[in-house]
Amino acid sequence: MDFNLSAKTTEYAAKLQAFMEAEVFPAESVYEHQRAQLAAAGKPHGLPAVVEELKVKARALGLWNLFLPHSHDPHHGLSVVEYATLAEITGWSPDLAPEATNCAAPDTGNMEVFARYGTPEHQEQWLKPLLRGEIRSAFLMTEPAVASSDATNIQCSIVREGNEYVINGTKWWSSGAGDPRCSVYIVMGKTDPHAPKHSQQSMVVVPANTPGVKVVRPLSVFGYDDAPHGHMEVTLTNVRVPVGNLLLGEGRGFEIAQGRLGPGRIHHCMRSIGAAERALALMCQRLNSRVAFGKPLSAQGVWHERIADARIMIEQARLLTLKAAYMMDTVGNKEARAEIAMIKVIAPNMASQVIDWAIQAHGAAGVSDDFPLAYAYTTQRWLRLADGPDEVHRQSIAKLELARHIASAPQDIDMPITRGS
Repeated sequence: MDFNLSAKTTEYAAKLQAFMEAEVFPAESVYEHQRAQLAAAGKPHGLPAVVEELKVKARALGLWNLFLPHSHDPHHGLSVVEYATLAEITGWSPDLAPEATNCAAPDTGNMEVFARYGTPEHQEQWLKPLLRGEIRSAFLMTEPAVASSDATNIQCSIVREGNEYVINGTKWWSSGAGDPRCSVYIVMGKTDPHAPKHSQQSMVVVPANTPGVKVVRPLSVFGYDDAPHGHMEVTLTNVRVPVGNLLLGEGRGFEIAQGRLGPGRIHHCMRSIGAAERALALMCQRLNSRVAFGKPLSAQGVWHERIADARIMIEQARLLTLKAAYMMDTVGNKEARAEIAMIKVIAPNMASQVIDWAIQAHGAAGVSDDFPLAYAYTTQRWLRLADGPDEVHRQSIAKLELARHIASAPQDIDMPITRGS
């Protein structure tokens, strides 16, 4: 396996690191201040102006849409391994850096869907403005009434009536739907509940302003509202869209779900590694600057053990994630499905532990918003749900392992469908 970066990606990484230090990190406090002002004005999901300012600067540097692997567009065309390196850097500031570079979920996955499966009309109406960063989008899959970790449980109905599809259902954890720029949803539902289990579901494009669409409420994550994009409960009541809004064809929702999330399968994991690196750096700085019981905290043995373990865990997670990315580049997502499942488990669990140690090193300050650690911890904890539950990924890993020793065909083992990326 070769993880060496091309000259182009080395240049991107250097520019991105410089952009983080010169623009993104200083903008974090501005972002929080502007969010507080908007909330006080009764606009909790209003867009802080600094976000668009960062986007203009990033695009001027060519740090834009880096997530599209194997693209014929000369501004993209990075391999998954190369993109992984850049995704880790953006993980140091996950609220700002991904969107500043137009590499934020769920837009990335939705842009892939439009690029792979959309009609020329879809691409003109939705893909191009998404690629320009002019609008945002949401992916509506998860439902409150069923265990959505098994996507075959989805109850939202998509029924054809003449030249239209009529959609009825309730979705929640619809990330991005709270953003005032969110203009389009990709909705997963059932077109034929009597078809074979994995041929019942379809995906359909629904403009956010379609009659019958109602954003009911934002959902908080450990008390954070994650504004402006938010995680929303959305009802669809007799929502009508043209037949042409169906993606790829009836019963092909699982096919689309498995085909999307190319780089999205690894960028959350690499951002988790970036978050862990920042937590470790903050922990070391704190330990070097504080004295307790007559000596620096950094001189106390328990912290040596934790620092060493953190470094080992980060390196292990990075190597496994890069291996998964390499396999995606060389043998494809299907052959890499065990490694993809492994990194979905290891990356957020690793980051949660490293961030937990960093919080401990900061004492009470660690659980405040004076440092980015508390929010980072909640992000890693919910990633263990948003990117598919640990249990589902472990089940996939175990089935693939067992299939080596029994007559079951590994190709029959599907990867879980996730709502993020």
